[in-house]
Amino acid sequence: MSVTFYVLAEPKGAASDMTSADAGTHNELSPAPAHFAFACQLCADLYRAKQRVFVYVANQQQAELIDDLLWQFDPDSFVPHNLSGEGPARGAPIEIGWQAPRQSRQVLINLTDNMPEFARRFASVIEFVPAEAALKAQARERYKQYRQAGITPETVTIG
Repeated sequence: MSVTFYVLAEPKGAASDMTSADAGTHNELSPAPAHFAFACQLCADLYRAKQRVFVYVANQQQAELIDDLLWQFDPDSFVPHNLSGEGPARGAPIEIGWQAPRQSRQVLINLTDNMPEFARRFASVIEFVPAEAALKAQARERYKQYRQAGITPETVTIG
């Protein structure tokens, strides 16, 4: 099992005062958190690489946000996806859920605050280190949880 933490750089000129609670809220006027948008881009890349992905979020609102973001891709770059329990019997290549997955997939994209109990079921786990201080602290805790589980995560800085 491999674990990769993507470290996101702080946007130029942006204040990093978004809290973890803010990461779960979204409306027409507020943009999605940067790591959610990056997760969707990774979904597209993984889909093109023929990987089956489970995107794990904290709640239904976040699942619907990821769903909305994936629908915003250009029609020529469509990423087949569905919320857990919806869609075809085996699910779309990208499944989004806030409960443990029922089906086997190669890649887990974790957008929650903790290391999922079911993480070891995946060949690859993707985590994020957002620029916001509170979310960065949570990412450090997840990194420690993986280390305590005997897994040495890799880090990749995204500028």
